[in-house]
Amino acid sequence: MPESELVILSDPRSAAAEAYRTLRTNLMFDDTLHTLLIAPAVEDSGKTEALANLAVAFAQTGHKTIVVDADLRQPMLHDLFGVDGKRGLTTMMLDDRALAEPPLATATGVEDLQVLPAGSDPVIPSDVLSHQRMGEIIGLLKARANYVLFGSPPVLAASDALLLGGRMDGVVLMVRAGQARRQHVVRAKDILSRVNLIGAFLTNAPKERF
Repeated sequence: MPESELVILSDPRSAAAEAYRTLRTNLMFDDTLHTLLIAPAVEDSGKTEALANLAVAFAQTGHKTIVVDADLRQPMLHDLFGVDGKRGLTTMMLDDRALAEPPLATATGVEDLQVLPAGSDPVIPSDVLSHQRMGEIIGLLKARANYVLFGSPPVLAASDALLLGGRMDGVVLMVRAGQARRQHVVRAKDILSRVNLIGAFLTNAPKERF
């Protein structure tokens, strides 16, 4: 696993690592939040790294954590953690055996953290995420961990985040400084207002602003 992309491991005393821990702590204050969707506003937002860092932060508290790559259009989480991405979320949609025994990768190098890759590319990703079986999958994952974190495609790129967000305990909007324009963030917020949007966080902010 490339720790260089996981600042919370490579530089745990940095301001960025502390920011992820602060976000984790704020989310954990609400004991009703066990399934969370991290939804980037726009493309090229560094969403995979942010999702992975936050998942590691949760696992470091000793809580069993599952991080799920629900970006079925451009899945990258398996590459970041160096695990096999052929079986995953889409496999559970099609295979009853995988539904009963989720293909979770445990070799993340982080105790209490498991990864569920996206799996094979579906023809229409939104059909997978809106399928009735998705609710059963979320329930099974929730029963295996204290926290389940999902990452979706950008809110403004597809309907996937909205479809998946309706099934989550909470949704967090991710905004990358210098990339998402104000009007894009407002539009993404308006879209997610139909689900349980609990807040937003900013990544890649210049240090001199703090």
